[in-house]
Amino acid sequence: MNCTVSFRLYEELNDYVSRDRRKATFTVSFKDPVAIRDAIRSIGVPSEKVDLVLVNSEPVSFDHIINDGDMVSVYPIFESLDISGVTQLRDKPLIRLARAFKNPRPERSEKWQGKGLTNQ
Repeated sequence: MNCTVSFRLYEELNDYVSRDRRKATFTVSFKDPVAIRDAIRSIGVPSEKVDLVLVNSEPVSFDHIINDGDMVSVYPIFESLDISGVTQLRDKPLIRLARAFKNPRPERSEKWQGKGLTNQ
């Protein structure tokens, strides 16, 4: 059974695909229905860079099985939009996880800023 799915990648996720697939809807055929995580990886996008996936305009988890004719929209980290009520991929949106990783000890940054130093 062939499964043909339409994809649309947003923003920096386009860097992982060929120029003809960037900022455009493109189709991919799979031998059988597959999980979203595997489908995204098969087109070259690391799943850890994905913050939100919509299938037919509905948010889904990485375990969601895609079906023939599905439209998949794939979004990277949202930096200024709170998607915590929508995303089904993680407990916390990636931007919150990234901020915690970049600056695990904010008290050090405040101290360094006063001395003209940076935390990087």
